[in-house]
Parts: sequence; structure tokens; C-alpha cells
Amino acid sequence: MYLYLSNAPRTLYLITDHQDEKQGKPRRALVFRAAEGNSQAVVEFLRAEEVDVVNLVRLSNRIVKGCLGLISVEGEIFLAVVTSATEVGNTRPTASQPESVAKIHEVSFYSLTSSTWDDLSAVNDGLISPEVVDTSFREAQIFEHPCMPLSKIISSGSFYYAYDTPWDLSSRLSVRLARATREPYAARDVGTFDERFVWNEYIVRSLLDFRSQLDGDERVEFDRCQFVILAIQGYVGVATMGLPAPPTNGTPAVATLALISRLGWKRAGTRFNTRGVDDDGNTANFVETETIFSTDQHCVSYVQVRGSVPLFWEQQGLQTFGHRIQITRPHASQPAFERHLLQLMEEYGALHAVNLLGQKENEASLTQAYAHHLQKARLVLGEDLGITHFDFHNQVRVGGHDSVMRELVRIENIKDNIDRFGFTMCDADTDQIVTEQKGTFRTNCLDCLDRTNFVQDILSRTTLDEYLSLVRREWRLSNTLWTHHRELWAENGDSLSRIYAGTGALNTSYTRSGKRTIAGMLSDATKSVSRAYINNFVDKDKQTAIDMFLGNLSNQRQVTIFDPIHDSVRAALEQRVSEYSTTKQCTFLIGTWNVNGRPPSGESLLDWLFPPQSPSEPDMFVLGFQEIVPLTAQQIVQTDPEKRLNWERKLLDTLERRPNKKSSYVLLRSEQLVGTALIVLVKSELTAVIRNVEATTRKTGLRGMSGNKGAVGIRLDYHDTSFCFLTAHLAAGHSNIEERHADYRTIAEHLHFLRGKTIHSHENVVWLGDMNYRVNLDYHTAVSLAENDDFDSLLSHDQLKQAIDARQAFAGYEEGPVLFRPTYRYDYGTNNYDTSEKMRIPAWTDRILYRGNQLDLAVYSRAELMGSDHKPVFGIFRAEVRIVDPVKKAVMSQMLLERVTSTEDGQTLVDKLKETPLSRALGESTLPPPSTDEAAWWEDQAHPLGVVLLSDFPDLVNGSDKLSQQRKTKANPFESDSEDESSALSASPTSSDEELYTHALSLQTPITPTPHNINGLAQQQQQQQGQSQGRRAPPPPPLKKIGAAHDGESKDGSA
Repeated sequence: MYLYLSNAPRTLYLITDHQDEKQGKPRRALVFRAAEGNSQAVVEFLRAEEVDVVNLVRLSNRIVKGCLGLISVEGEIFLAVVTSATEVGNTRPTASQPESVAKIHEVSFYSLTSSTWDDLSAVNDGLISPEVVDTSFREAQIFEHPCMPLSKIISSGSFYYAYDTPWDLSSRLSVRLARATREPYAARDVGTFDERFVWNEYIVRSLLDFRSQLDGDERVEFDRCQFVILAIQGYVGVATMGLPAPPTNGTPAVATLALISRLGWKRAGTRFNTRGVDDDGNTANFVETETIFSTDQHCVSYVQVRGSVPLFWEQQGLQTFGHRIQITRPHASQPAFERHLLQLMEEYGALHAVNLLGQKENEASLTQAYAHHLQKARLVLGEDLGITHFDFHNQVRVGGHDSVMRELVRIENIKDNIDRFGFTMCDADTDQIVTEQKGTFRTNCLDCLDRTNFVQDILSRTTLDEYLSLVRREWRLSNTLWTHHRELWAENGDSLSRIYAGTGALNTSYTRSGKRTIAGMLSDATKSVSRAYINNFVDKDKQTAIDMFLGNLSNQRQVTIFDPIHDSVRAALEQRVSEYSTTKQCTFLIGTWNVNGRPPSGESLLDWLFPPQSPSEPDMFVLGFQEIVPLTAQQIVQTDPEKRLNWERKLLDTLERRPNKKSSYVLLRSEQLVGTALIVLVKSELTAVIRNVEATTRKTGLRGMSGNKGAVGIRLDYHDTSFCFLTAHLAAGHSNIEERHADYRTIAEHLHFLRGKTIHSHENVVWLGDMNYRVNLDYHTAVSLAENDDFDSLLSHDQLKQAIDARQAFAGYEEGPVLFRPTYRYDYGTNNYDTSEKMRIPAWTDRILYRGNQLDLAVYSRAELMGSDHKPVFGIFRAEVRIVDPVKKAVMSQMLLERVTSTEDGQTLVDKLKETPLSRALGESTLPPPSTDEAAWWEDQAHPLGVVLLSDFPDLVNGSDKLSQQRKTKANPFESDSEDESSALSASPTSSDEELYTHALSLQTPITPTPHNINGLAQQQQQQQGQSQGRRAPPPPPLKKIGAAHDGESKDGSA
């Protein structure tokens, strides 16, 4: 594809060419121009033939590989395009589609608002060498392109993207295979990726949003064109080799070894500018490295991670060869430390840290703090978290680098975990996962570069050797395989080191050759000196460029896209939704219950699930539970799903055994976060019309580290209406109001579903759960008011009502009238409020809140169950769900689109959209609605004296009915094709006696009237006769023109 320019207004065109068409890409154009709004662009996706290329100017002779996104720099909007890239190779040749990778060599930035910088993109015709990237930051230029720092970063040779066919380079193999099994449509979806590793997510987000708004066919063509590139930073290397095969035909087996390192961007930066952890648990220089070995039988993946010591520490001042380390928050690192490790364990399973720091003064302080924090974290996170301290430098000093390889794998914890974690292996033909990696090693040194890379190479080789010992023992002795393995890891170390420290890695000469040489030592010394200079004097500007690229600067504004055509059509479609859709009523029973850690008892749940106020069986049950497990430290670390399964069985058994059963229910989806669970059950016949069901969780306990408090969300589309259900358990404690507010905000802002869907993305949202808001009264007053059903007095002191009124929490949500007693807290098994020493004040802790135009709360009450110290609450909602006719919608969308793109003088866009009738496009009649006894369409101001013009109904005028012409029929059905043909009536087909008899048998049997029916029929006839006396006369025959009367008509046009 090539990039073109036109002026007045200034517009950039990215257009696929004939070479792309030969590769199966459609001929399309992606058009960019600046909008009137600040940091806003207009983007259009057009067919190539709609663009007049003859009048455009090609901005560059370079073939454009794709665009990275849009960024605002110094008040201008720039389009970032990849103008040079080379293919690295196919990382998994046995896959059904190629999983090839390309390395980015050059990126150019073109302004949407100014021509000032157009000619500067051609200054560097050659490729930018990675070795001069950091040096170039020191070279002052008088007229430097405002995006030059960004170009240097992205053109450094450390960015990669999926090449040839779309696939998710940001996710490891096991995740991609599991996703393909669970969601086949998402396997090759450009919009599905691991956000931790896509570096241009900030600048490409607006284009991804634009893509998501395209209709299905357009989105497929957009992806096939590969206009958008999702780039990772790190390293990708591929080596293909021949290995000995069984002596059948003498042909060697072809194997592929790939190494992919994905550098995280959430705490990105240079060596001395970015250290340790942040409050969200993100660490500096965090890298996920995956070794992939593919043959014609299997594909094996082995994943390990590295990252800075997850404490708050830094190195201030001028740094030379002695590293002055300062732990800045020694007593406040534990929450962030545990948050980081918890994120890793949730992502990868069991975790074993390998700490390679030495015993020197500075590194020893970090090692001691690391060990202390991890020991405390194990009390929370459990036995699946471990650590091994291995003084790398001391081992090299004692026995050389060879001893590191020998001694490391002999350590019991390392050896045992290599066996326990295993690797992921899938069948090469079917992609069926045979075995999956159950944990990972987290390796670190001070910079997570040289020592870390050396050890990760050993762990990768050891695990790959274990696989070979199971399938091809002779390959373990292959010099070719291990030579490629060493070379890939050496290149990996150099690449990651250049990104973080500015030079290649140390010790790579040994990694490559297996020997320590004088040349290698001199090379390491030179790199150390270069690092000291670059890190102290150059990295500051480089850090600023990185922050600009990632959108971390405080004065940055993200570029958004204004899509005038589709936005207008979409708005018109939304306004006219009733023309291509219908609605139907459904019923939801929403329930919440804090069960106080108790399992289901013999108590019946019918009063909760089918309360007397329920007029009919609900279409759907949405039931939230809190404290289904005792909130112990062990449960917080490792959720016990068995307790949720017990409640699921109890619910299904209750529904199955209920009296007067009219329909069956099935479990649609359930999800659990420690003690909080959400269970959705629906009528079995509705499963076909409920789609896109997803579940997610968000922790709020211990500032987001622990799941003892938090929320579980399930979203779904019922026909074409979206619903989001959330059960929450907020902070406890009578006076912890602000903590509850904070928990709500954390959930509302940070709970996400797939593809960027949030709570606010849904039309209807229902919160249910133990919100833990209390009543600000003393115990005796609250009990007295509750027992006397003085709800108004109690509610005037309700913390949740006060929070909603002050918009401190749940702003915009509604709650039904609270006409039931407080649900908390009771003596177990009774209806008596708490009589223990604590004498907890009665409160409505269990609540249901909602927002959505389709929701109508019919009943809001509680059930009198005694299986907990809380009473369960329920709400019965009537909801109106919309059923969209996709054919009608597509017709209207296309019709509106054609109408918008047509040009007529003196007509506004709004007028065009309003004047487009769907009925004509669908072939529906434009006749007026039928008349009734109360009203007739011809008796209005538009038809004085009942005069009707045929011109009002063009479909009835002979020769003007386009629909009839399309159907090859005539406006007059009685008109013959020619004068010679017989009458249309006489030419009508006849039916044989047998056909008539068969048709008669299909008619309904007449109802035999009973005396009661006969009397009713007589009364009905009398009523009709009475009505006929006062009925108006039939309408007059229509006229073609006023004053041009036919025979038998008066000149004034009346009959």
C-alpha cells in the first residue's frame, strides 16, 4: 500500500495497490484528515475506486506496511506509518495459518494539519541502525521533526508485529490455543490481544474503536487489508533446521525453534530512570519470554518471566560502577509487592522466583528486603509461591560460568519446579493441547539483563531437553539444535539490553560459544563504560520520548476519531430503531444473599425464588451470594469452587422439584471471587437467544490485592439488548463509609469484560449484593423503629441513601421503595436482631440498584429465610428486550448510507436521513393505515371534503411503481400483456376437484354453536346493526387531478 496526499482540505490516503490485491487483500482506502475539534481526526474506510488517485500526490515511494496509530504532538496530529520492515520468519510453521513476524526498521510521521514536515520524511532514506539510536539523541538539530524522538525509539529494531496474516503476537501459545477453543471467532481477531505487551495501544486505540464500529463485512475487509499494526517491543528470533529422523527414507526432520520476548510497557523506561515497582504492581523491565519448538508432530511452548525486584527502590545521582541503592518506602512496599506477585500467579499459575543478586552491600540490602517481603507474602498467597537465592557472581568467581550451568539445576527447588511446571505441548495437526505449563520462573538480577538472560537460557535448555527425552532422545545430542538455541538467547540478551541499558548484554560471548574469551571480556568492559555514559547523560531524553509514545505525559491528549458518515447513519439508525425491530416483555428475578459461610441447608428456597408477589415464572434468575466460603487466609488465596457448586446444585434441585412446574431452567453462567459468587439461570428455551455471555471479577480487598471483598460481573445480550449484572461485597465496618465509596469506584472504573467492554458499555446494569452500608442510629433506636416498621425514619439515616443523594457512590442508579425490614443482622436461625455482645445495628446492607430505560421494577422485597444472619433480598423486574430484524436493518443502513453520500443542492444531512422511507426500500406499501369506526384517513385537513389525489400515492399510478417493475409485475394486475391475450380473469389458473378437496380438508373444523353461543351471536348481530346505522359513508373515489374530472364527476372534483 502507498500513502497519498490531497489538499483543501489536507487529507492523507492509505490505499492498497495491485500487489496487495494479488496477495488476497481487497482494494480499499483508509482516509485521514483533521477534524475541527482539538486532537480529533476524521477517518473514512472507502473502496479504492471511490478515490481519485490521479489527482493525489504520493508522499513517499516507500511501500507502507501499515499504520501504528495517531498521536498529537505540539498541537498537531500525526499519522505514524511503518515504511520499512523485514520478515523474521514463521514462528510456528505447523499452524493452520502462518504465524510470521516482521521487524520494524523505520517509522515515519505525517501531519494531518500542516505541510511543514512533508519533505523531512525522506531525509533518512537508509535504515536507522540500532547502534546509533541512542547516539542520535545527543545530536542537536535546528529544525528537528517534532516526532523525531518517537521515530528513533520505534525505528530502533526492537519492535515487531504479526506479518502476512493477522494473529496475536502479544499472547503466548497456550493462551491463543485456549482462546481458539473457547471463542473461535476471536482466534484471529485483530482486536483481541494482551494489553500488557502492545506498545502502540495508546496511539492505535482510536483506530481500533473505529474498526469496532464498522459492520461485520467491512471489519473483515479492514483486517484483510492489514491497515493497523499492533507492535510489541522485545525480541523475536526464528531458526529452522534439519534433525535426524528415523531410518525410513533418510529425509531429515525439519524443526523450527523460535524465541519471543515481550517487554511490558506499563512501567517502561530506561535503566536508572525506572526501577522497582509501582503502586499497581507493575515492575520495570518486565519481560515474558517464550521458547517455541515445532516439529511435524508437536509444538512445544515454554514461558518464563523477568522483572525488577518488586519493591520501591531507586538509584539517585550520578551512577558509575558502584550502584547506590535506596529503598524509598521500606515499610510501604508490601501491598504493591503482593499485588505484583498475585497478578503473576493469576496469569501463569505457580510462581518460583530466582534471585541472582549478590552479597555485596548494595545488592545484599535488596536481597534481604526481597526475602522478607516474600516470606510475608507466602502467608497470604500460599505454598505455590517460592524463591531461590543464587549468588551468580560468587558462583562464577568460584567455579566459572560452567559451574553456573551445573549447580543451578542441582538446586532442589529449581529441579523440582522444572519438573512440576512442565511445558505446554499441542498436537501439530489439530492444535489440541496435550499438556499445559502449570507455573513459571521469575528471574531477576539488578537490571534483569545479563545474569538473568544467562540463567533463563539454562532453564529453557533444561526444559526443552526434558521434552526431547520423552519423544526423540537422539535429538538431545544434536549440536545443530543447541547451537541455534544458544545463538537465539544471545541475540535476545543483546536486544533487551539495548532497550533498557543502551548497549548489548554482557556475557553473550559465553552464551554464543560456551567459552569465556579475552575478546569477550574486553567487549563486556567496553559495554560497561558505554552504559555508564548513556544511562547518566542520554537516557533522560529517551525516557521522555518513551513516555510520549505511551501517553504518560500529563499534558497529552489522546487523538479521537470523528466518523461523519457512519456516525450520522448510526445516529439515524438509533432514532429509527422501531422501524426495523420489535420488542417483547421478559421477567427477571434478581436476588442477593449473604450466607455467612454456611452451606445449603434443608430449608426451602421457594419463598426466595418464587415469592407470592411473582405473577409468573421468571425468564431468568440472577442470584448473587456473598460469603459462600469462610473468609480465611487460605480461602482468600485459593478459591474453593466446591461451595459454589453446592449452591448451584441446590438451586437447580429447587427449580426442578417446585410444584406446578411449567418450564425447565438451565445454568447459563456462574463466576466466583473467593466468597462472592454470581449465578445466572434461564429458561431452557431462551439459550438460543442469549449471546455473548462473559464473566469477570474485580478485587477490592487490601487495596485490590485480596478477593475477600470485590465484585463479580456477568454480561450478556438478550436478543439485541445488553445487560450487565454485578454482585458486590464492599468494605465492612459501620464507620468505613469512605472505604465502601472507594470500593464502588474501583469496581465501576476498573471492572472490564473482553474487548474493552465496561460497566457503562451496557444499556441495563443491575448491582446486587452486600453493599455493607449501615444505618447511623444507635442499636436500640434502630431495633425499635425496625420492629415498628417505621421505615421512613430508618431510611433518613441510611448511609447508602445519603451517598446516592450526595453522588458519592452509585450516582445515576435507582433503588425501589424499601418497604421491608432491615436484612442485617439476625441471630442465626431466628427473626431476632443481633443479641450478641456486639449488638450490631440493624441495617439494609443487602441491596439491589439499577439503571436502564428497559428496566421496570415491579417488586422489591425480602424472603424470610433463616439459613444465615442476613435475610435474602429479591427484586422482580419487567424488561423490554428489543429484537432487531437484521435484514431490515441492513437495508436501512445501506439506504441511509447511499442517501448520505448522494449530493443534492440545498439539502442538509438531517433532511436526507429523515426523508428516507424504509418501507419503499423493503417493498412495503405506502398506503395509509386502515380506517376504523372512530377515524378515517381521508377525513383530515390534508383532504378537504374527502378529496383524494392519486398523486399522493405514487405506487398506485400506472407506470410509476418501481417495485412492481423490479418484481416484473404491473401496477394494474388485470391488464393483459398484449391485446391478443384473453382476460386476466379468464386466464387465471383453475383447480381440480381433488385439489379443492385436499384444500378443504386443511381448513379448521367449524365450531358447533351452543345455546350460549347462539345467544351471544344474536346479541353481536344486534350490536352490529345498531352501529351500522350511524356509520359514515364510504370514501369517494380518488381523482387524478383537481379540475380534470372523468365522466360522471363534477368539475369541482367531487363525486
